[in-house]
Amino acid sequence: MAGRIRREDVDLVRERIRIEEVVGEHVTLKTAGVGSMKGLCPFHDERSPSFHVRPGVGRYHCFGCGEDGDVFAFLEKVDGVTFVEAVERLAGRIGHQLRYEEGGAPRPQQDVGRRQRLLDAHRIAAEFYAEQLFTPGAEVGRRFLVERGFDRAAAATFGVGFAPTGWDALTKHLRGRGFTDDELVTGGLASRGQNASRGPFDRFRGRLVWPIRDTTGATIGFGARKLLEDDNGPKYLNTPDSPLYRKSSVLYGLDLAKREVARSKQVVVVEGYTDVMACHLAGVGTAVATCGTAFGSEHIAIVRRIMADDDARSGEVVFTFDGDEAGQKAALRAFEEDQRFVAQTFVAVEPGGLDPCDLRSTKGDEAVRELVAGRRPLFEFAIRSTLSGYDLDTAEGRVQALRAAAPVVAGIKDRSLRPEYARRLAGWLGMEVEAVSRAVGGTGGRASSRPARLAQRPSAPPDRDPVFASERQLLQVVLQSPSSVPAADFDALGPDAFAVPAHRAVHDAVRSLGGVAAAGPAWVERVREAAGESVAGVVGELSVAPLPESTGEGTARLAVDLLRRVLDRDLLRQEAELRGRAQRLEASGDAEAVAEAYAALFALAARRQQLRVT
Repeated sequence: MAGRIRREDVDLVRERIRIEEVVGEHVTLKTAGVGSMKGLCPFHDERSPSFHVRPGVGRYHCFGCGEDGDVFAFLEKVDGVTFVEAVERLAGRIGHQLRYEEGGAPRPQQDVGRRQRLLDAHRIAAEFYAEQLFTPGAEVGRRFLVERGFDRAAAATFGVGFAPTGWDALTKHLRGRGFTDDELVTGGLASRGQNASRGPFDRFRGRLVWPIRDTTGATIGFGARKLLEDDNGPKYLNTPDSPLYRKSSVLYGLDLAKREVARSKQVVVVEGYTDVMACHLAGVGTAVATCGTAFGSEHIAIVRRIMADDDARSGEVVFTFDGDEAGQKAALRAFEEDQRFVAQTFVAVEPGGLDPCDLRSTKGDEAVRELVAGRRPLFEFAIRSTLSGYDLDTAEGRVQALRAAAPVVAGIKDRSLRPEYARRLAGWLGMEVEAVSRAVGGTGGRASSRPARLAQRPSAPPDRDPVFASERQLLQVVLQSPSSVPAADFDALGPDAFAVPAHRAVHDAVRSLGGVAAAGPAWVERVREAAGESVAGVVGELSVAPLPESTGEGTARLAVDLLRRVLDRDLLRQEAELRGRAQRLEASGDAEAVAEAYAALFALAARRQQLRVT
């Protein structure tokens, strides 16, 4: 067996390889002073670039996490290969024949590192599938492509192939090229059945196949689409997780899109392989897709590194979703991850529900480009999608919709846009801008950007906010000294009296127990239990936080003052809601209903005035 690679060969490869080119296949680098380049670190999550590369000395160093080394160390870390495998890969890249200290010749093929063996097997498999696409048995696959507007050149560009219907056509082909059954199973190219004596069989059979490549262009897996009626498998079948392939950290098409993504600082996330093909062929060269999984944090990290998504220059991420309920849910899931991007996030939805592939085949390339050009901010789509789940013709529906949508507005990264979208939300709801702005402010900004989970993780803004402070202190008194609180007045507060979601959740728990009037032994524990696990922490904090007044008489005075403030804001909210209702009724021409609404409005105004003079 060959021994260690000769030191002079290692040094020669290190000298001839440009480290910035190797690193640049994983990270978009930009000039950072004389002789230095920087980008977002591939080894830890960061918002501003602290990963520096010095081409002149052939080394990298991250000032954020401390990772550093030469080009071999980079490959060892980023790809999980051994030092020898890293040297051999880079030597092959420059065409240099390595020498080994024992034997003086290259290692036998069977001794080459496992990762490179698996990469070679996938490369040969991709070539095999591509050749099979033009055999008589693949007519169904060619018809599938033609019906979607893809010709032979398109298939070649994306490496589309066909897996024969035979039991082990690929397996036999790769065995003939020197690969073992264990290697094929490990790489996900073949599977073992219950009958071990029969040996492994092809994972993909009778399917159209797309090679999935990493950012260097190396094939690491496949995605396969069902074509035949007697195929009982899923519509799409992917390579299982393997030493080469993890679906949570792979984006289909990124190898083709990465240069344009880095140049334009835009990425378009679509839902399938044919959508990526359609976008690229239509001139949207920044399109990528996940491989059978949701767009998650690891995908975001990859996109940010390629896009150079840092605080210095903004970019944009455009998601395409179907216009149906599933698409809306996907958009809301994407909005949950929005904070991880510095770039602005958008959504592009075709009104007729067509995906990019169908849109291109029915309306042409221009329609695909217009779809992306007509993108809307993701948070606008998230707000409208949230409102669609409520009956805005009723007061209860509008209040519930406001409660759900306010955190979405508060979650907009660009704070200067929040007031504008608060005004738009008020218009969509038919409510006063002041009330909506107060609700948005009460969510605590970015503390909760997940409307669907609002009840699970109530948010709380800073103590300096007067609304927050008065509500918090009143609930502190309710929990710590319930006898000091005027029970009749407090228990008469409606379910929407508290503006801050976290405080509203605690108030709901108190109301469910019968109000302050029902306070007694183990009061705090009872409220904690009624509030549930997600709010228990808030209850616990309020029950021990110090109050401004500590004596019994002083606490009672404080409770009355705080209760008056909360009640005044609740009456103001009711007034705004009634005023909006009256305005809508005026447009309907129902004079009697309008008169009743204004009578109720005047009564509320009088009650507020009385509260202020008592």
